[in-house]
Amino acid sequence: MTRFTELLKTGEVHSAYENVTSTTSVSDTAPASVEDPVNPPKPDFSSMSKLELESFGRTIGIELDRRLTKNKLIKQLQEHIEYMETM
Repeated sequence: MTRFTELLKTGEVHSAYENVTSTTSVSDTAPASVEDPVNPPKPDFSSMSKLELESFGRTIGIELDRRLTKNKLIKQLQEHIEYMETM
């Protein structure tokens, strides 16, 4: 007879499994509900650099070309934001 078979017959609990029957409570660390969205104020694009505009654009889902003028980048951002608000 193997050691495993002996353990099954005797009901002996191996030390690695002694705490299996105990339960522990887990604290809720989930983020706030999606039902309460946070709407941050729109940034002041005119005070941002072209690099900052490009970085902000990526966070809202648009890729901007920094070779364009700052005013064109701002216009593209504003148009994209308006489009996203209609969806």
